[in-house]
Amino acid sequence: MKLDIKSFSLTCGIVAAIGLLVLNGWIRAFDSPAGAPLFLTHVYRGYSLTVVGSLIGAVWAFIDGVISGAVFAWLYDAINGRLFAAHRVIG
Repeated sequence: MKLDIKSFSLTCGIVAAIGLLVLNGWIRAFDSPAGAPLFLTHVYRGYSLTVVGSLIGAVWAFIDGVISGAVFAWLYDAINGRLFAAHRVIG
């Protein structure tokens, strides 16, 4: 089975962006420790615990998810194709 790289990467981007928005809402709603989002501020430039900052972080998370999803799908297809090709030769 092959993964559609465009569909998989777009799905990963959407899930990452929504996940960051949910995380930001969770941190703001339940008043987590102040150091919790510190790592994300280093990863996603412009991210903060504000509404605008969370939208900026969601854009970065979407881009990150699209790139990561495309690389994963491409590697999966490459490895899966080689394994099936080797199985057909052996079997």
